Amino acid sequence: MGAAVAIAFLGGLIGGSFLTVVGHRVPRGESIVGPRSRCTTCGGQIAAYDNVPVVSWVLLRGRSRCCGEPISIRYPLTELGLGGLYAATVAVLWGDGSAEIALGLVFVTMLVAVTLTDLERRIIPNRILLVSAVAGAAIAAVADPGSLPERAIAAVGAGGLLFLAALAYPRGMGLGDVKLAATMGLFLGRNVAPAILVALLAGSLVGLAMIVREGAAARKKAIPFGPFLALGGVVGLLAGDQLVDWYLGAF
Repeated sequence: MGAAVAIAFLGGLIGGSFLTVVGHRVPRGESIVGPRSRCTTCGGQIAAYDNVPVVSWVLLRGRSRCCGEPISIRYPLTELGLGGLYAATVAVLWGDGSAEIALGLVFVTMLVAVTLTDLERRIIPNRILLVSAVAGAAIAAVADPGSLPERAIAAVGAGGLLFLAALAYPRGMGLGDVKLAATMGLFLGRNVAPAILVALLAGSLVGLAMIVREGAAARKKAIPFGPFLALGGVVGLLAGDQLVDWYLGAF
């Protein structure tokens, strides 16, 4: 398993590099296939040797070779983050079979992608959710068709819950969050319950911290909820079964 985890980490580094392109281009309606990556400051084309995940950023000391302007730290952090998530997914789901691992890898890739777009542009693109949902449903249909009804119920339940929240508090919840929650239900099945709970708790804690620090003015500030859902999704994927079993056993 150790070799598989290491390979997954390296694959996540490469995938994370690609996701930075996705996160930048998709919300702007640009192609993710071409042209080659360019400096976001001066527009100069980035050479392949300056596009090696993490390593290039370190060697360049976080500055663009073409113009010397700082390169955002979100690039190596995204690469390392997805690498860590890939490694954790393979390690935790190793005994569940290749299909569950594949579902998990697609899922965390989606979560990182929407986190990037929501943080930068306050958008959760439909294209990312649709492609992920189709891929997840296809894998589940081939590997475990009996799980599809549970996944469909979880998708409707999670999406419906956040839709009600969006109706009650439209400034704090968008339809992108609703669709993300529904897609999470498709991947996680019953484990979407602890995922949504973790997201709501994390979002509430951050909101309370802002109110304590800034007072009433913080109530007028909107913060993207997608990253909190992504955090909950990771918890649901890696520890959802244990949390649900603990709850059912305790209550």
